[in-house]
Amino acid sequence: MRISSHHLVLWLSSVTTASSFRGTTRAFSRYIQTSGSVLTRFDRVGTSTPNLSRFQSSALRMSSSETAAEKSLRVALCQFHVTGDKEENYKTAKDFLSQAAKQGAQMAILPEIWNSPYATAAFPEYAESMPGIGDSSSETSPSSQVLIDAAKEHGIWIVGGSIPERAEEDGTEKIYNTCLVLNPEGVIVAKHRKVHLFDIDVPGGITFFESETLSAGQTVSHFKSPFGEIGVGVCYDIRFAEYAMLLRQKYNCNIIIYPGAFNMTTGPAHWMMLQQGRAIDNQCFIITASPARTEPPENTESLKYPHYTAWGHSTVVSPWGDIVATTDEKAGVVIADLDLGRVDEVRRGIPISDQKR
Repeated sequence: MRISSHHLVLWLSSVTTASSFRGTTRAFSRYIQTSGSVLTRFDRVGTSTPNLSRFQSSALRMSSSETAAEKSLRVALCQFHVTGDKEENYKTAKDFLSQAAKQGAQMAILPEIWNSPYATAAFPEYAESMPGIGDSSSETSPSSQVLIDAAKEHGIWIVGGSIPERAEEDGTEKIYNTCLVLNPEGVIVAKHRKVHLFDIDVPGGITFFESETLSAGQTVSHFKSPFGEIGVGVCYDIRFAEYAMLLRQKYNCNIIIYPGAFNMTTGPAHWMMLQQGRAIDNQCFIITASPARTEPPENTESLKYPHYTAWGHSTVVSPWGDIVATTDEKAGVVIADLDLGRVDEVRRGIPISDQKR
């Protein structure tokens, strides 16, 4: 195995014709028509321009024998309540991953910031020094070890939502919003640090500035799997069409996964539309996993950190833009069987990647 690192600015500056964007397609079996191409089941359980020269690809390459695309993929979206108690969050994550495995999931996805309250002031307290691509154990990140152990125990792929990561860089401590991806052997195959920080101020709605404590990541993250190339972003990354475009056109991703925690202002307004937009633009499956909604307590003065109310509604959207699996705000596991042949069918039917000018 080897780690790939591609400077995207070189590619972007070299693109001058439509043919430069043409992505290769994989041969899939003929799509058998079902309801939106996904069978679903829901079960309850307990404005500056970025410096593109700094953006890199973050992935662990697999041997050619490991890259053959399967025809289908069963995913589990783990939507659970997050508390201020790390140990309780560990137990919840383990329970939901176990539930996912028992229901035959080949890949489980956790929500954004699942080990910590979603508050900028909380991130430094809950941050951990996380392992890197190629690692299969961690003495400095118990949250990462939970994921590693679960992947090995259940033999499944895990897209580990995200947790606050503490990193020392050039003598300066930084904190990132970081997602790990693990293969069924418990090896980390991708590490995505949230690229676009959630800094917004909506009058009458919500004010939140992740940049108060977090630093922005600099990678376009993806990984090879038996199900094809899969891209990863975190929450606010979904608002930036260019990020998904790179994953589709440069790396030919047929699935893009976004652990996210939209709120009660942006959730009802944009959560579903953004997923459908990214799915239609890139003709791929879009998958999101949110924390379950926890309503604010009556007395917020006793809280150590400001309360954040998540929208929930973890979702799968097809390459055609169909909402094929979703749920409400409550805790639960969403199971979806993805017919991966649908990606090739849609791309052949409307070949926009070959028609760019």
